[in-house]
Amino acid sequence: MIHYRAMRICIFGAGAVGGHIAARLAAAGNDVSVVARGAHLQAMRSRGLKLLHGDETILGRVRAAETARELGQQDAVFVTLKANLLPAFAEQAPALLGSATAVVFVQNGIPWWYDARLTRLDPDGRLARAVAPERIVGGVAYSANEIVEPGVIENHVPGNNMIVIGRADRAETPLVQRLRQALEQAGMSSPPLEDIRQSIWSKLAQNLWTSTLCTLTGCTLRELQDYPELKAVAARATEEAGAIARALGVALERAPQRPSGKASSGAAHKPSMLQDYERGRPMEVEAQLLAPLELARMEKVHTPVLDIVVPLVAAKAAAKGLFTH
Repeated sequence: MIHYRAMRICIFGAGAVGGHIAARLAAAGNDVSVVARGAHLQAMRSRGLKLLHGDETILGRVRAAETARELGQQDAVFVTLKANLLPAFAEQAPALLGSATAVVFVQNGIPWWYDARLTRLDPDGRLARAVAPERIVGGVAYSANEIVEPGVIENHVPGNNMIVIGRADRAETPLVQRLRQALEQAGMSSPPLEDIRQSIWSKLAQNLWTSTLCTLTGCTLRELQDYPELKAVAARATEEAGAIARALGVALERAPQRPSGKASSGAAHKPSMLQDYERGRPMEVEAQLLAPLELARMEKVHTPVLDIVVPLVAAKAAAKGLFTH
């Protein structure tokens, strides 16, 4: 066990998930800064960050800034922007990066660094130029959160939060181990793992049906489960996701499990893609939905259910101006 000492960590994009991580790490004594915007930023500047976690209220004192230039070099940067907003980080990254700074990309879907053939995830190569391969750490958040008012985040799954991190090259470095320990010390499960790709696909096997079916129907997960026909569609979509993972050599069943050993207990919670659709925010259609299907085509995997529901969501998002293919 590495002796734990406080770390200097920036959360770039401290929305619902990023704010949860920031509040926890700050309350545990780390030097935490956040990059955010608008009323959420102003609230964090004046009152700090409040996390509603079951019966507990966690207060995190963070340095809140609109740009990275105000913050300086970090031990690590957790980038918790949605995939379609990552160019904003690429532009500001140099101000945060010291000689050994790790950059942890915590996102849903297929990350930009996963496969160079997926050029639409980093269309102009801006991210690849901004972040050298040796800095890249993949991250997957199993944590349902929502900004209920500026500066206040509610966690919907108290006791069942997990942030899995691992380098893209699978190397177990001291810095990665320190980051896992920092997360654990802050009350978030962060177990060791064989390969971050296992967790990416384990989460995708869930997102590929929650993001599609909930966005198409407007239902929460719990409401969706009241329809046997839709449960069957969800099961088929999950099977197809597993088939893509296996074709890529990923044993998603070996991914770490959440602390409770069960999937999210926040079944009344709306998936982030449905939240984005309802609130008119740009949607992660490319990374969450289209990139997995593109990998399926490359590997010649048959995905009849996903071939229907994914284009329907893409069309629905595009019709509202929330996605451009």
